[in-house]
Amino acid sequence: MAKKKKSGVDIRYQEKEKAALRRNVRKTVFFNKRELAAIAEYRKKIGIRSLSGLIRQATMEHVLKELDENHPTLF
Repeated sequence: MAKKKKSGVDIRYQEKEKAALRRNVRKTVFFNKRELAAIAEYRKKIGIRSLSGLIRQATMEHVLKELDENHPTLF
């Protein structure tokens, strides 16, 4: 019988990383009917099922882009 190789990754480390990435803060966003219709049309066109995932991705892309463009400089 062949021996199984150990993965080499510490289980405690994996659990710690998983806990750090867990989303546990809730935010509420309000949309008017026109905005919601536009989002629904976009989701249907692109084939995205998760509204929260779409909003999270769009928000984080915008935030990271702004941080990258407006990084602090020394001079």
